[in-house]
Amino acid sequence: MNIYPVLRPLLFSLDPETAHNVTLIALKLAEQTGLAGLNRAQSSDKPVTVMGLNFKNPLGLAAGLDKNGDYIDALAALGFGFIEIGTVTPRPQLGNPKPRLFRLPEHEAIINRMGFNNQGIDHLLQQVTRCKYQGILGINIGKNADTPLENATADYLIGLRKSYLPASYITINISSPNTKNLRQLQQGDEIKYLLEALKQEQLKLQAEHGKYTPLAVKIAPDLTPEEVLHIADLLVGFGIDGVIATNTTIARDQVQGHPFGNEAGGLSGAPVKDSSTAVVKALSTALNGKLPIIAAGGILSGEDALQKIQAGASLVQIYSGLIYKGPQLLEDILEKF
Repeated sequence: MNIYPVLRPLLFSLDPETAHNVTLIALKLAEQTGLAGLNRAQSSDKPVTVMGLNFKNPLGLAAGLDKNGDYIDALAALGFGFIEIGTVTPRPQLGNPKPRLFRLPEHEAIINRMGFNNQGIDHLLQQVTRCKYQGILGINIGKNADTPLENATADYLIGLRKSYLPASYITINISSPNTKNLRQLQQGDEIKYLLEALKQEQLKLQAEHGKYTPLAVKIAPDLTPEEVLHIADLLVGFGIDGVIATNTTIARDQVQGHPFGNEAGGLSGAPVKDSSTAVVKALSTALNGKLPIIAAGGILSGEDALQKIQAGASLVQIYSGLIYKGPQLLEDILEKF
């Protein structure tokens, strides 16, 4: 039963951040009363193995929708093959000043400059412990805004250590445009130092706990072809387990003239589709099957998702598409796989 077309005008009449919170609370209530299953994708059993993990299907929820892990069961009830929560930081932080979330409906796009607003990793882990969800759970980790860039690795190591056991996989977010200078971690010696430290800690934790938790790195769509090749070489060289392509973009060429088109932050939704797919293709060529790609960015239809798979991705994730299309998008995508 697809009631989202009826609800969307009401939600879109609200401030975007308010609508976000109202929707999640409503989903949680629906799950607790057994109604969430009415919107569950019927084609959700399409198993695939990636990074040594068994996914119920290749369609996941991207990080950012449930930053604190407060709505895991409610979101899982929609039929996702995996859920990624976060981005979470070692300490709680408020994020950037409001307003910080903008809809561009004419472009089926969103601009956000949330700034990793979250309640900290300890709160998130409490929520993970309480949830009933038994599927694949990714935890996306970042650094606190007030942590100097030269100390960023320490923040990521805290996130890695704390989330290592409860997470199915861990995503290293070095590509959000909304934490000052964060994207510099994708370049030069910074990324080498970070990847080396995280890989060493991962192997240490594996030996300590007898469990191997894969690491994925999330990259931006704004990298040059040379930067994509460089990162691909580093990911293989350091034994990273997967790559998520891509985060939001800082480009604005496709939304010029919109009243919110020049708002600072990361642009997601339809305008990022082509640049994201181009990065997936470039990564696929460079990696040559050495590690899997999880594609995100501009997926608003089953055909969009299929294009990502054809470009070389093993899994796909949605976020902005869910805002514009509602839960029916899951069924539309899964029917294509």
